[in-house]
Amino acid sequence: MTNDEIEEAQRRYLADQILTATPVQRLLMLFEQALSDLQAADAAFDSGAIEPIHLHLVHAQEIVLALHDGIATEAWEAGERLREIYRFVHRRLVWCNVKKDRSLLPACSEILTRLYEANREAANAHEAAVVA
Repeated sequence: MTNDEIEEAQRRYLADQILTATPVQRLLMLFEQALSDLQAADAAFDSGAIEPIHLHLVHAQEIVLALHDGIATEAWEAGERLREIYRFVHRRLVWCNVKKDRSLLPACSEILTRLYEANREAANAHEAAVVA
């Protein structure tokens, strides 16, 4: 199998994972990818590689905006507060990228990690309740 064939198989596998995932699984995948992007950007800061820093931070920013836009504020009283948190993280990531200021990454990672864990716990509790 050639490298191109392997890459194509990996792309198809990922696409199938996304297409067959539940909405909650997709939400968790978004968090996982955003956190992965922040880790990769942090590692790129170590090497001083500007382009990877930029690309990973932009991707994380896009994910945070998608999370922000996915909140139905009219259906959930606390939705607007959560959107404010996402806006805060997004602004920090933009500033981190523009100024190449690594010091902002830990706070963004911490916030996204806490939100990820809260969503994962809620999903597990819901799943347990459905099974019971």
